[in-house]
Amino acid sequence: MKKVLMTVAAAALAVPMFAQSAPSRVAVIDVQKVLSSSAAGKLAYEKLKKMQDDRIARAKKLDEEISALDSEINTKKLSLSDEKLGELAKQLSDKKIAMQRFAQDADREVSEARDRELAALEGKIKPVIDSLGKEMGLAMIFNKFESGLVYASEAIDITDSVIQRFNAAGGTPAAQPAATKKP
Repeated sequence: MKKVLMTVAAAALAVPMFAQSAPSRVAVIDVQKVLSSSAAGKLAYEKLKKMQDDRIARAKKLDEEISALDSEINTKKLSLSDEKLGELAKQLSDKKIAMQRFAQDADREVSEARDRELAALEGKIKPVIDSLGKEMGLAMIFNKFESGLVYASEAIDITDSVIQRFNAAGGTPAAQPAATKKP
């Protein structure tokens, strides 16, 4: 019985000593702010915006072609033969189907491009976050708005430090010297 009590007492004393050696500080990061404020994030946004604008311009052109053909059918329906009218109606139907396919393809392409850009940025930002976490002696870093977090003190927000370090690295995950630590 005495051995069991000694073992329990030793274990009880060892737990606080072990717990003290592990970092216990926590920080949060606003990933959306990093994406919208960092140089690499802004570049990715501009690239995606251009791609989306190109798709929108193409869609407008297709829409104008559909409107012109529809207008032609409506203005000439009394003077055209049934055969010619049927031909124009088929062209209109084909163009509408082509427009729907284009819209679906464009949505998919833009979505896939966005996913690729975000994955590439995440791969570049993660080492910066890991480095800051180690330098600051943090136990955990939460994504501020996607973690279920309802409140976080600004004192534990390291978003600006991540943006500065990420921009200084030129959007690449190169190691940087120790940053100023927040309390």
